[in-house]
Amino acid sequence: MLSRIESFLLNLAAAAVIGLGLLITTSVVLRATLNSGIPDTINMVRELMVAAIVLPLAATAAARGNIVVEVLSERLPPRTQDWLVVLGSLVGLLALAPLIWAGWNEAVHTLKSGSYFFGQLSLPKWPGRVIFLFGVSFCWLRLAIQMVGDIRTIRSGGRVLVDPSKHSPHEEV
Repeated sequence: MLSRIESFLLNLAAAAVIGLGLLITTSVVLRATLNSGIPDTINMVRELMVAAIVLPLAATAAARGNIVVEVLSERLPPRTQDWLVVLGSLVGLLALAPLIWAGWNEAVHTLKSGSYFFGQLSLPKWPGRVIFLFGVSFCWLRLAIQMVGDIRTIRSGGRVLVDPSKHSPHEEV
């Protein structure tokens, strides 16, 4: 069920990126041709950027697609490498916790106050705040589930990073 939600959030992020492209392109074309533009473009772009960045976090964590820098860890024993993956998940959980707390406070405050962006369209602020909270919360949930699964795998004698071909420390970028 969680993977279906992650896939949905990933698709929403892709739609946000497409929306960003269309919005910016249309605005630039209107400025260049008609000396006009789309009202509140900056606010819409800002809110769509939140969706494009935050919504795919859980899917990225599930795919273990986070950016990693391996200088010393690749030289450590496989068991130690697995525990470093668990440590990375724990650090991620601790780092996301204050973001969730702050996101919750901001979302609740924005919903209660009915805040909106000043501009021609008077767009509400709450959608971006709720999207941020939703994306970060699902990433936290994915990391927690993954960490528990990784610990179980290590305790049962298995490897966390089973297929080294999917993650080669010597890949060229």
